Amino acid sequence: MKQISSTKTPVTSDEAGDDAPKLTQADFDGAQLRVAGRDVNRAEWQVAVRARVGKQRINIMLDAPIVEHFKALAGSRGYQTLINDSLRRMIETGHLEADLRRVIREELSH
Repeated sequence: MKQISSTKTPVTSDEAGDDAPKLTQADFDGAQLRVAGRDVNRAEWQVAVRARVGKQRINIMLDAPIVEHFKALAGSRGYQTLINDSLRRMIETGHLEADLRRVIREELSH
């Protein structure tokens, strides 16, 4: 194994560019959760995170092939995150497309 980092954990050439040591589940289990400088339990922390990122829990019915498609793409990331990202890009692209069409029409009318 070739060491390419000065960290205590050896980094292999497969991990080139990432000098941070690998985090384990034990690292996350032992984490101290804080919100606004005060210690909180996991439930309070989750509420604070959801409030910060503006996420809302909903129930939605999707066609099975759509869910399977995103599950196949997701790997360890989480298929719901990919669906959310795809919807966000569609919204942003739609606005961008509408704005570009408006600007082009305005320029052509001059």
